[in-house]
Amino acid sequence: MSRIAALPRVSAPFEWQAAGELTWIEAAVGPAKAAFSTRTGGTSEGPFRSLNLGILTADDQGRVQRNRDLLARGIGRHPGSLAMGQQVHGATVQVQDRPRSRGQLERADAQVTTAAAVTPLVLVADCVPVVLAARGAVAAVHCGWRGVAAGIVPRAVEQVTALGDGPVAAVIGPGIGPCCYEVGPEVLEQLAARGHEAEGRMLDLAACVADELRRAGVEDSAACGICVSCNEELFFSHRRDGGVTGRQGALAWLGS
Repeated sequence: MSRIAALPRVSAPFEWQAAGELTWIEAAVGPAKAAFSTRTGGTSEGPFRSLNLGILTADDQGRVQRNRDLLARGIGRHPGSLAMGQQVHGATVQVQDRPRSRGQLERADAQVTTAAAVTPLVLVADCVPVVLAARGAVAAVHCGWRGVAAGIVPRAVEQVTALGDGPVAAVIGPGIGPCCYEVGPEVLEQLAARGHEAEGRMLDLAACVADELRRAGVEDSAACGICVSCNEELFFSHRRDGGVTGRQGALAWLGS
């Protein structure tokens, strides 16, 4: 556990966890669990070292699949339980009650399930990952600025509310921080239209997501506050790495 003690500090409900060479952040979120992976403990090499989960990168697909299997087993989930979509920085929410992480995937940036045997997964490399849960429903949401501007957060909350029972809780995982995320006027304008303001041109995307959650009626939410761009040994960052990089994941499952 000496390795865990040196990692960036997190506070409840977030906790660092490890299994072998794997390291991830785990959090209870209402009646569910969330896990946010790091880049450690996988089989990939070069700019994708080492736990790259992104099949659509230039990494070897066999290594990526082994990485996904390693992570699923490490967090105590079956590798065949993963449910994914083709992420397009949009606001489409997909409901899956059967696992699907291979083959032709539907375009969707949020995955929702009511099945305890299914593990929603979204991939990120700067964008903010969010896990939502109510009794009987859980979601993993990929929140880039385009998705936030298009309303993916309230749409995902609405779907979890419709399928679940009781209040929705949320946790916000590691993403690029306002220390490293300078954006152009087109981004500022679209987010300002939804009531989000930046500090100059430095955008706090996690804060935008937190505001969206509050407006959608989510009172129980927490953010881990880690910038992926500032922590190169732990996280991939598309912007920091010039676009040649891997992807970490946010996974969610029912049962605390």
